[in-house]
Amino acid sequence: MVNSLLLLAPVMALHAQTRGVVAIRAGRLFDSHSGQVAENQIILVEGEKITEVGPAARVQIPSGAQVIDLSNATVLPGLIDGHTHVFGFGLDGIKPGGPPFASNINDTREYRTLLALANAQKDLRAGFTTIRDLMSHGGGYADVDIKKAINRGLFQGPRMQVSSMGLVATGEGILGSPEVNLPRNYQTVDSPWAARQAVREQIHYGADWIKFHSTADYEFEADGALKSDPTFTKEEVFAIVDEAHRHGKKAACHAFGGEGLRNCVEAGTDTIEHAIDLDETTADSMKKKGIYLELTAYHYSLSDYTIKDAKATRGKYSLEALREKSGRLAIARGVKISFGTGVGPFPHGTQTAEFAYLVKYGMTPSQAIQSATTVAAEMMGWQDQIGSLEKGKYADIIAVSADPLKDITELERVKFVMKGGQVIRNDLK
Repeated sequence: MVNSLLLLAPVMALHAQTRGVVAIRAGRLFDSHSGQVAENQIILVEGEKITEVGPAARVQIPSGAQVIDLSNATVLPGLIDGHTHVFGFGLDGIKPGGPPFASNINDTREYRTLLALANAQKDLRAGFTTIRDLMSHGGGYADVDIKKAINRGLFQGPRMQVSSMGLVATGEGILGSPEVNLPRNYQTVDSPWAARQAVREQIHYGADWIKFHSTADYEFEADGALKSDPTFTKEEVFAIVDEAHRHGKKAACHAFGGEGLRNCVEAGTDTIEHAIDLDETTADSMKKKGIYLELTAYHYSLSDYTIKDAKATRGKYSLEALREKSGRLAIARGVKISFGTGVGPFPHGTQTAEFAYLVKYGMTPSQAIQSATTVAAEMMGWQDQIGSLEKGKYADIIAVSADPLKDITELERVKFVMKGGQVIRNDLK
């Protein structure tokens, strides 16, 4: 595994492959626009881009082209995870309540940055050729540097949009006692003008998105109602979103429910992360405004939350159950669902488990795949570059052995990954 990550691969190794024409024989090809599968297709790749896609009877393979035979596989666009934390090192799902393998207190930022790069590479090998990383969780602006190093060809890794430190209100993310000065995971702001200043600063240092927490702690009331503690005032939320938009950037709001969620929707934030306590009125408002929702469903089935909720409510209530209820509601009401997993508290490279939850909540397998391709590409503003296998787009391509439209869990077993015309893995040889 260490060798496969190519963490220390030099630039020359990344460009050692021939940049001539590559022809991919696709036995089955998923069209992420129509949601249908076409058989016996050819994809021609030159450099980083796709130059032709179509039936084998029409598309001729040029003489001398390198041929990759995926004629027994299902070929799809590279996947997009719109909610990752590469600076998250949790082992949840490996063992109940497992400790992280890196600590903001005990490990240097330099070491954690190397681990974060390795996490991004794990996501790539799992089929996620593009990620949106939301908050560096003590990594400062190192997520910007990781993106920069990948884009410059220094290391393999997915395409990235990043949000750097993110914004919280006073009281959240404070570590230790008042007598101990420990590093903060986030940038703390209070007042609309302080929020605007922080947004400008993060954009200056390379943030593509402004991520902020509009709710913090939660608890269940005796009747099962979820109480989400609001953080920023409505004025602060409006200032954050407006300032991001003034500079041509987008805003992502973390909110479980209640006042904090409503403030974000009213402010017209671009994406809502979680929205576990979602009612019909709020869902309809999100749909009307075109706000994307990322469910991060798989995470709430793991021990980070299930053990805590079972203990607090004696097994009566849980975020896992509430997530399913509101997830079904959001899908039924037509809210735009962009694929996002929240990976980080659980191991990177395992987040394809999210697809099964989307299908469980009411999506067809085709819709679930579209949420991680065309819909997520639109959410990121990159729909002209990624999200579908079309002429002129990046050759970000994955393949699985069987048909994920018949069994969505097939996406948990990605066998082939190409990013920008470069083969990252091929277990189908």
